Parts: sequence; structure tokens; C-alpha cells
Amino acid sequence: MKPVYQSLLPTPIGTVRILANDEAITRIDFVEEADASAYAENDVTRLARQQLTDYFEGQRQTFDLPLAPSGTEFQQACWQALVQIPYGETRYYAEQARVIQRPSAVRAVGAANGANPISIVVPCHRVIGKGGQLTGYAGGLDRKAWLLALERGAVATGQ
Repeated sequence: MKPVYQSLLPTPIGTVRILANDEAITRIDFVEEADASAYAENDVTRLARQQLTDYFEGQRQTFDLPLAPSGTEFQQACWQALVQIPYGETRYYAEQARVIQRPSAVRAVGAANGANPISIVVPCHRVIGKGGQLTGYAGGLDRKAWLLALERGAVATGQ
């Protein structure tokens, strides 16, 4: 088993946990409580923490991180489609299904997005319901709304 490294980042919407192996980010999620001493940091988690800090301060719109999410081929395709959604824009689940050339797989796309292990960097928060409503987000709908507001410039940042 590859070593696991961790960085924690306090944000305006809760603590973000960044997990990585020696080469890449394996998970980014929101945690209520985390044992900061459980794992040491490494260069990969420190880089992700800095880029996420910049994002939350309104200074970064794209990420340049090595990623290694674990998932099925279908999930991987869905997650690749997510990273193509530009900052500040949203897509419907049906649009994402068309992008991966599986137009009838709308519900499966939603399930794959829900299983996305790399929150924010793989921006599943940018996918909304067809009527424009906020639907499903592992971090909670309040966080999804906040992230979308940040990207629209509707949140005061440290600029």
C-alpha cells in the first residue's frame, strides 16, 4: 500500500482534507473533524493546499495538480468531463451525459458525480439540475451554493 499524506485547510465553508500518495492527490473532501497528526504532509498535499487557498481567496480559477482518483472507467469519464466545465459556469447532468457520449445515462452521471473523490478541483459543484436547481453535492447544498457564488464573484474574498 502506498503511503498516505494529508493536509488540512480551514476555509469559510469548513475544513478541507487533502489526501495524497507519493505522486498524486487521491482525495479532497470536507471533514467535520480530522486528526491533523494522523498523517504527515508531503509536497503534493502542500501544493494542493496552496492552490486551494488561492482558489478560496479568489486568486485561482484552474488547478495544476497531479490527480489519481480511484473509480470505474465510467466514473473516470464523468470526472474528466467535470474538469472541462469552465470556472464560473454550470452544466446540467444531461449536458454532461452528452459530453461523455452517453446521453441516456443522466442518472448514472449523477451517481458518478456523487462518488467524485476530489471535490472542488474536479468541480462536481458546477453541475446543476435541468431546471437550474441545486441538486446533490457530497459536501452539502449550502457548500455547493457558496462555491458557485464564489465563482460568480458574489462572495467577498481576501483580494
